[in-house]
Amino acid sequence: MNEVLINLLSIVFRTLLSFVFLFLLSRLIGVRQISQLTFYDYIVGITIGSIAATLTIDNTIPIYACLVAMALYAILTVSISIITMKSIKLRRFFSGTPTILIYKGSIIEKSMKDCHYDINDLLCECRKNGYFNISDIEYGIMEIDGSVSILPKTGKRPVQPEDLGMALPQEHLCTNVIVDGKVMERNLEQTGYDLAWLNKQLKQQKHRTEDVLLGSLETNGTLTLLLKNQQLKNKNYFI
Repeated sequence: MNEVLINLLSIVFRTLLSFVFLFLLSRLIGVRQISQLTFYDYIVGITIGSIAATLTIDNTIPIYACLVAMALYAILTVSISIITMKSIKLRRFFSGTPTILIYKGSIIEKSMKDCHYDINDLLCECRKNGYFNISDIEYGIMEIDGSVSILPKTGKRPVQPEDLGMALPQEHLCTNVIVDGKVMERNLEQTGYDLAWLNKQLKQQKHRTEDVLLGSLETNGTLTLLLKNQQLKNKNYFI
């Protein structure tokens, strides 16, 4: 019984230690590696995670050995990031280069094979970008993170206000003044409005603060409220 308890306490300690150490390493590696994973970053992430899992449940391996291995992977990743920022050749070697998959409405099969990409993958990425016809696309480029960037033909791109000679005022970020039914007083203060004004707006729209999931305030004073507990009217909409 005592041996079981000791093993459980050891697992708890190792789990907490690996969790904290992984968090610190993720902060060291940075946001770019997390949000824009290259294939190399993906492999490193899996490897560090595997070592962390081993640290958690394998009592036969010393704790310091796992921590050192995880730290080395993180340091090497950061070092490569620093090196690639200073050398274009090394950047191309470690991160790769973009590949043209669509050229003037035509699919480049050799590029597809080089990227191990099939036609269904390409069509999926085109649809995600809002294009359902390959012939509408001038260029389709696979980025180093695996996503596909689309440059449509001039006549197929969305119309912009400047195309119509319209001069629109610059839009600005809206401010979230209510989150999960709670007033963000500091955010509200920064907008130049006060709590009395907010309560008046809520009263006009016939809502209470606690009923609001998200309340966003635009620079022109427009308050948009998204309420809690909203339901789909037709649950079979996508079937």
